Amino acid sequence: MTLWLTRIVPDVRSREARRDLAGAIGMHRRVMSLFPSDAGPDPRARFGVLFRTEDTPAGPHLLIQSAHEPDPSRLPDGYGTTLTRPLDALIAAIRPGLTVRYRCAASPVRKPGATTRALHNLPPVIPLTGAAADEWWLRQADQSGLKPLTHHSRPLDAARGERRPAGALAQRIRHARTQFNGTAAIIDTDLLKAAVLNGIGRGKAYGCGLLSISPTRRPQ
Repeated sequence: MTLWLTRIVPDVRSREARRDLAGAIGMHRRVMSLFPSDAGPDPRARFGVLFRTEDTPAGPHLLIQSAHEPDPSRLPDGYGTTLTRPLDALIAAIRPGLTVRYRCAASPVRKPGATTRALHNLPPVIPLTGAAADEWWLRQADQSGLKPLTHHSRPLDAARGERRPAGALAQRIRHARTQFNGTAAIIDTDLLKAAVLNGIGRGKAYGCGLLSISPTRRPQ
């Protein structure tokens, strides 16, 4: 199976691009519009679609990873520029002991047990920030076959929007996000490949959980 990485540089002069960048629901729909529509009840999972928006000095970029090659011709005219490449070489390079750079915009949360929720009147899911989010990430990294060597984090705007399923009441979507960056040593290749393929944490349909890695360069 080939994994594909697509970079879209939206043209901020495009009304459609500006609208999609403004909300997680619109961006989810735009991303999924690049894939076949007859994929059953969960096309995102079927095609292994994960995405992340990034602010860069050149403006916002959209990264899409998928197990099915997207069709950029489905974007509106003037939406932006696209580049798609396979990740076969990167996946093949994964081996124990290799040092990689990593980046993941994830939604760190804690899920208290029923007794704790009742005792303290807590919601079923509690977003984590600061040191608690960092601790969450270090646990996730370990479970994903990585041993972090350096680690930096910064809060991001929440992924939010309003979803309106057919025949149902509107549902508000909100996933608190933190971006985690650093370097790590690979300690388990199978766990890491699974984390790259499946993503990490909650909110994967709305721009959370895409784990990007790249081998560090050796000093010349």
